Amino acid sequence: MRKIPVYYYSSSSNLTGRFAEALARIDGRRVLNLARSEVRRSEPTGPWVLLTPSYKAGNAAEATQPAGVRAFLRSPMTRRRMVGIIGSGNRNFGEYYQAAARDLSQRSGRPVLFEFELSGTREDVERCAAILASLDEALAEVRSTG
Repeated sequence: MRKIPVYYYSSSSNLTGRFAEALARIDGRRVLNLARSEVRRSEPTGPWVLLTPSYKAGNAAEATQPAGVRAFLRSPMTRRRMVGIIGSGNRNFGEYYQAAARDLSQRSGRPVLFEFELSGTREDVERCAAILASLDEALAEVRSTG
């Protein structure tokens, strides 16, 4: 069965990157780093999931979504093929915790599939992998009946 790739952005702290790489190790899922320009300039050929951190820490004028994510989502086809969002955040951000994933979900009509704090725990990675496996199965079912 085809596993939906996860496109993620991680800053130099690599908190989101550590989660994405753990996800790849647990279930062999392909993860692609939007911090790399060749990945940002690419276009997914099928369904994909976004893993994005939130950077808003309380300044209302501060951008929530990382620039690499915004650049990747400029393509209408890329946006159309996105099937869900995973959010990473820091509870110290208060009301802005998970703001990027939640705002993008509201604007795109795509669900937030999972949320975790900082780089997540092993249990977070396992729960997220199970959610993605269910999504893989559902999309395979749609393809086989569609």
